[in-house]
Amino acid sequence: MISNPKIMKAFLFIVSVMFFFATFSEVGYGANFNEQEIVSYFDEANPIWPEGRQLEKNITIGFRGEFYLENTSQATLRITGSSLYRVFLNGKFVGHGPARAAHDYYRVDMWELEGYLNKGKNILAIEVAGYNVNSYYLLDQPSFLQAEVVSGKDVLLATGSKSMDFEAFLVNERMQKVPRYSFQRPFVECYRLSPGVFDWRSGDANFSKLSCEIVGDKKLLPRHVKYPDFTILFPVSVYSEGKIQMGQKPEKYWSDRAVKNIGEQLKGFTESELSINPARDLQEMKLVSHSVLDQHYSAESVEKLSSNDFMIFDFGLNTTGFVGARIVCKKAGHLYLTFDEILSEGDVDFKRMSCINAITYDLEPGEYEIESFEPYTLKYLKMIMVDGESEISDVYLRTLANSDISRANFSSSDENLNLIYKAGVETFKQNALDIFMDCPSRERAGWLCDSYFAARVASDLSGNTLIEKNVFENYLLPDQFEFLPKGMLPMCYPADHNDGVFIPNWAMWFVIQLEEYHGRSNDKTMVDALRPKVMDLLSYFEQFTNDDGLLENLDSWIFVEWSEANKFVQDVNYPTNMLYSAALQAVANMYGMPELSKKATRIKEKIIEQSYNGNFFVDNAVRDKSGRLKPTENVSEVCQYYAFYFNVATPETHGKLWNNLVDNFGPQRKKDNKFPDVHFANSFPGNYLRLELLSKNQKAEQLLDESVEFFSYMAERTGTLWENISPTASCNHGFASHTVHLLYRDVLGIYEIDHATKKITLQFSDLNLSSCNGQIPVEDGVMSLAWEKHGNSMKYRMSVPDQYEIEIRNLSGIELEELK
Repeated sequence: MISNPKIMKAFLFIVSVMFFFATFSEVGYGANFNEQEIVSYFDEANPIWPEGRQLEKNITIGFRGEFYLENTSQATLRITGSSLYRVFLNGKFVGHGPARAAHDYYRVDMWELEGYLNKGKNILAIEVAGYNVNSYYLLDQPSFLQAEVVSGKDVLLATGSKSMDFEAFLVNERMQKVPRYSFQRPFVECYRLSPGVFDWRSGDANFSKLSCEIVGDKKLLPRHVKYPDFTILFPVSVYSEGKIQMGQKPEKYWSDRAVKNIGEQLKGFTESELSINPARDLQEMKLVSHSVLDQHYSAESVEKLSSNDFMIFDFGLNTTGFVGARIVCKKAGHLYLTFDEILSEGDVDFKRMSCINAITYDLEPGEYEIESFEPYTLKYLKMIMVDGESEISDVYLRTLANSDISRANFSSSDENLNLIYKAGVETFKQNALDIFMDCPSRERAGWLCDSYFAARVASDLSGNTLIEKNVFENYLLPDQFEFLPKGMLPMCYPADHNDGVFIPNWAMWFVIQLEEYHGRSNDKTMVDALRPKVMDLLSYFEQFTNDDGLLENLDSWIFVEWSEANKFVQDVNYPTNMLYSAALQAVANMYGMPELSKKATRIKEKIIEQSYNGNFFVDNAVRDKSGRLKPTENVSEVCQYYAFYFNVATPETHGKLWNNLVDNFGPQRKKDNKFPDVHFANSFPGNYLRLELLSKNQKAEQLLDESVEFFSYMAERTGTLWENISPTASCNHGFASHTVHLLYRDVLGIYEIDHATKKITLQFSDLNLSSCNGQIPVEDGVMSLAWEKHGNSMKYRMSVPDQYEIEIRNLSGIELEELK
């Protein structure tokens, strides 16, 4: 029997690592993990949490430790936890995390502390929020913190260490019993602040210490991805000011499902349990006066808010991060911060996206430097003072954005394209940190299908597949996804799906993206490791296959597009079967299964036989009373794009329809709708599939013109690209960054990069542009390309790493000349 606790801990850890590798070697994935890296995550630290409170909802714990250094040259913080942490060293913000992982796994961050260190005494303050509710953003898992500070070979501070441990206490200023922020995210932030409330982060402080317990070893993973950019942004202007009146109760209160429907399927606090409900308070505010100022903002300027005053600050750009300010409260009161991506009738509507876009502070007189714990997305920030008086200065947003995009750039002679590119990059960097998110606001969720498009942009802007690997690793690790039928993949992940809802279509997009990932990364290990999950998915679909080989009466949420097409999904939905045929073909290609390729072909033939009516593909067929399957007359624009994108139809086999789509559909159709019985497409994925088809068929000038019509008004209004064609939902959606990929491929001309063979294909198109230049990172450096038209010739200059082969296609219609 081993009596020494340290030896016992090491023994148990080695056993767990051996089990870990044995598990993954069965699926051929062990080679992708560095054993030494895993073993060396923590030398002394154990995962800890206050005794008996691991499952408590919306609890925030402060962990404070002191360590001493003879110099300030080097120290590293190793840290992970659940749900989220924020780190300060000597009162200065260090970082926020961790990167997300699959259920029961936790990614370890390593923050270099140089630049934050003092000679002698250092105070490390870590806030950890344990939410313990299901969401699409963070997993419903027990709370803990595991952290240590090391300098060289010395451990200076470690959780769970008798001699170097942290002190823990309850962060009382953050109110616990508050509403959820949205259906997809956990709780809003509401605070009660009194003088000295933040002193514990940098100096002496009095707090009631909590006794912590070691909560058991955790399965740890590398972070893999780059650390975020935390640049500070200030408003560009004070947009407006005005006054409100409290106590104006509406006839009917808006209340989201995230507030009303709390229970086992959606965890949180019921309305009767809430200590505060800022959504109700805000609806009881009546606008009394409102004046547009549009005055330049200076961080040093002091804005005074008396009782019932408000100000709206304009950041000039729709961006994501942590909202902060310096507040000097002269008279006790309540400060409300509301925000949104756009103005609605000249004001901030906190509920526009069915979220509670609000942070509240109950203030005692004193000075405070506030900053939100959670990231939010906004262009406009509204500060409302109720019953008190405060001076506001240093209003800012600490960005939370991808930092791995600095080597990419693009510029052309068309300023509209430059604006769209900039908006695409902004959209990408706010949605691509540890996974590919749909939006950085309402959900912060890793949705499939969205990731198919965003992953292409990641390769262009970062020159790697680090985030995409995390996406697939997260799907790989769980043995089973709770609440979902065997074989089905979650529509977004990491996420909890207590209601059992899934999108079968999105699981098909997963398969198609996996094939593209293989081409981008040459990571056959991951592709092979996921084979059992892919085959289980196909087995799941078999139960829905009818006598024609088509999927019929699929369960749960069948999603084609945010348009009328989503109403035509039963009994046989043809766009879904088009996608299914492509997924089968992808599996055939990845795993050498020609029988699946034949099956995909038969499905395409059946679709043409049943769905094509001589003019269009209809969306669905239904069973009549006799059981006969009859195609409907429902026709959507997006169904046609599915047909061509997934090679059910081609311009050669369906030339009449193709020419009709090219000439009479697209953005101009809103002005001249020649086919009123064909339901309009929306942004996702319809308009993106259309642009892909124009590219595939060498219609680059039309693609360019339509891109300007589709996206320029978005870029002009918010500086980001939207979920829909109108600002009715998210105005910052990850898939929309795919425009960046279009600009590199179809305008600049970096048409294709084969990462396995190191071959780059350049394609110069016939465009109404005089010049274009740009560069993208590749595995071995940076590739740059610039071209300019001179009369009947195009002069170009390129630079690529030596080991790459170049193929050039000239579709420009003029002579090419390379400049050395």
